[in-house]
Amino acid sequence: MQYQVKMYVSYKDGILDPVGKTTASALNSLGYVNIGEVAVGKYITFTLDAPSEEKARAQIKDMADKLLTNPVIEKYRFELEV
Repeated sequence: MQYQVKMYVSYKDGILDPVGKTTASALNSLGYVNIGEVAVGKYITFTLDAPSEEKARAQIKDMADKLLTNPVIEKYRFELEV
């Protein structure tokens, strides 16, 4: 079965997000003073052929831990669509 994978990657709580801080500062300098914390992350999409949803989820977790994220400083979540 083929799955469409949507993965969202962001920094773990307590990890400094320099791009988010810079973006927040730039928005404030443009007059958007009502902006709070800004977080910038990654959005990754791909298709995956797997015999079952369980095997697809296991493979996605393996790929995320080995290549798609830095598990020391990043967290992720993903969605599967058939």
